[in-house]
Amino acid sequence: MSISKAIAPHLPYLRRFARALAGTQQAGDAYVAATLEVLVEDSSVFNTEIEPRVALYQTFVGLWNSLDVNRRAEISTDLASTIDRKLESITPLPRQAFLLCSVENFTPAEAATILSIDEDEVRRLVDEAGREIAQQVATDVLIIEDEPMIAMDLEGIVDGLGHNVTGVARTHSEAVDAVNAQRPGLVLADIQLADGSSGLDAVNEILGGFEVPVIFITAYPDRLLTGDRPEPAFLITKPYQPDTVKAIISQALFFERRAHLRDRSDADA
Repeated sequence: MSISKAIAPHLPYLRRFARALAGTQQAGDAYVAATLEVLVEDSSVFNTEIEPRVALYQTFVGLWNSLDVNRRAEISTDLASTIDRKLESITPLPRQAFLLCSVENFTPAEAATILSIDEDEVRRLVDEAGREIAQQVATDVLIIEDEPMIAMDLEGIVDGLGHNVTGVARTHSEAVDAVNAQRPGLVLADIQLADGSSGLDAVNEILGGFEVPVIFITAYPDRLLTGDRPEPAFLITKPYQPDTVKAIISQALFFERRAHLRDRSDADA
């Protein structure tokens, strides 16, 4: 298969990535066009021994990082959206790692190949991005989890990112009471709770009062496969990796995604 055919399906996603880095779609498209020109002039820069999407991003990032102007963390006052301004404020390499893993859904191994670094460095950069994001959107977090060791581990992860744990609820009623006492900016929720109650029911009740990002961390992901689940719901399956939890927390807060009760008419459609 020719390079052009191999990369064609991935160009819309590369445009998204380029826009996030450059700040505007026009500027991002200019870099995508420059990448394609490089490939036309010298196809040897495209690594045909790896997956085409990874090779395409690798070529793009190589071009991007070769220009000093793209290595400076400058905040543009002309950016239209809050997300654009937040992206600009993250230092360049952590921003690339964060976008590759959290937005473009590359694995740490794939991101490492794209950035020409090792996996440990990718994880360090994503951690750094998470801390920088927390400086912008630090928030109060409610943990709904009945297993003490897991709750403690999640508290450590949340604290390490710079957020504040306002409470740990072990049951549906404790979760509702905690929210009534202080509204959180993020909820981490298990589904199966200590007294047999449901974390999903607790979240649905919470969302009946206000919108808040929700991340489900559960050993029972199948229980979310109903028409009544909050949308969008970030889902992490137990046993989890701390790096995954950090990345999803940062993603949920960074893009300000709000969970909401699904409209019954949508569920019946």
